[in-house]
Amino acid sequence: MDTPSTRESGEIASLLTDVAALRTAVLSEAKAFLADWDALESAAPGVENLARYLALRHHDLRPLQRRLMRLGLSSLGRLESRVLETLDAVAGALSALAGGDKPPIASEAGFFAGEARLASAGDDLFGPPPATRRTRIMVTLPSEAAGDPGLVIDLARRGMDVARINCAHDGSVAWLAMASHVRTASELFGRRITVLMDIAGPKIRTEAVATPDKKARLEAGARLRLCAAGAPRVDADVAFAATVSLPELVLRLSVGDRVLYDDGKLQAVAESLTEGEAILRVVRTKTGGAKLKPEKGLNLPDTALGLSPLTTKDEADLDAVITCADMIGYSFVSRPEDIDMLETALARRGAAARRLGLVAKIERPEAIRNLPRLIARAAAGRRPFGVMIARGDLAAEIGFERLAEMQEEILWICEAAHVPAIWATQVLEDLVKTGVPSRGEMTDAAMAARAECVMLNKGPEIGMALDVLETLLARMEGHLAKKTPTLRPLRSW
Repeated sequence: MDTPSTRESGEIASLLTDVAALRTAVLSEAKAFLADWDALESAAPGVENLARYLALRHHDLRPLQRRLMRLGLSSLGRLESRVLETLDAVAGALSALAGGDKPPIASEAGFFAGEARLASAGDDLFGPPPATRRTRIMVTLPSEAAGDPGLVIDLARRGMDVARINCAHDGSVAWLAMASHVRTASELFGRRITVLMDIAGPKIRTEAVATPDKKARLEAGARLRLCAAGAPRVDADVAFAATVSLPELVLRLSVGDRVLYDDGKLQAVAESLTEGEAILRVVRTKTGGAKLKPEKGLNLPDTALGLSPLTTKDEADLDAVITCADMIGYSFVSRPEDIDMLETALARRGAAARRLGLVAKIERPEAIRNLPRLIARAAAGRRPFGVMIARGDLAAEIGFERLAEMQEEILWICEAAHVPAIWATQVLEDLVKTGVPSRGEMTDAAMAARAECVMLNKGPEIGMALDVLETLLARMEGHLAKKTPTLRPLRSW
């Protein structure tokens, strides 16, 4: 066997030194993250790996990656669930190439232990996936599901693994009926179908509105008055007005703060503020303008609202959630203290609440910044935990142009922490609503196969969308697992 040239030997030795130095730095820097998360002494394996991953990603690895790729070694690009194991494997390969002592090699089970923990966490939270695909399918139940058990059974027959009940709609009687139909379907098909109930959180919406006429639309340059209380007031200068569901929205705005309406169909900026009112100037709308309507969502990405994610309504709804659900969806969670608040509320309800899984909905910039802290705090609770990438509100909050980048990063963070993720909002939306998908949404749905669960919203063609997604996810299973391509045989050429 030919030995490497002197030049090659020097490069391999240099690489080995660099990888060893990186490993040392990662271990040292990870301790700072664990200390910040109050997890230095008792971190779960996933939290410990997450700290190492974040430490690693604070380094620019691109030059090192290219040098490793040239030698046919791992480029470190797929180590989310196994940071130290991958660094050690690369160091071992380099040592062997250099002709040095071959260090012990981790067993296959040891190397892929992070993947196994993630799979187990997904099973605990959602239930086991079907044999044909790793990614579960969640479906938001419509209101009519309460009175139509056949609808729920049909969804289960087509592949629904998780039923979502939105507590912003209907009431406890309807929720109990929906959950009962899900249990019946689960028994009928002989597999575990779980129930997620989303508590509403502080709804930030328009209420009463005033417009010049029914056909009037807000265009760029128009002015809009938001009122904290009372009837919406229009005048010669401001022809559109709306009251809001949360007075704090108006009271905490500052001049220059952005306000987005109806999932970003309109963007405005606070122009002036008076007691109990804010005048906004519209800077962008969808083509043709936007109608001002009641019960439309508002997002304030620049404004610190200081709202509790657990409202009085949510507290009351928890009793029904404990009775009906397998897991609870937590809206507007942003800080570790928000996890503590919910845990305290659940603890007051005794042993029945201990079995509930928890899903943190990531929908605001603060939640993104605090995601590692949220994961570390939730891990301390020892209940099944997952993260929902709530892409509707998230896009409005951080900007549509950043969404694609951010949803990838959230997937990486969750994989590093061995936390299952839900890919949510507008998946196959055109297909669900009209029966005909767009090309772009088919690609989006295919990429959802990297999450542990993908959520479909309700709509008239939800059954057809389930059929398509079931097939699509099963096919994509043969091509990728997370960031790793799986090279099944190609049949098209």
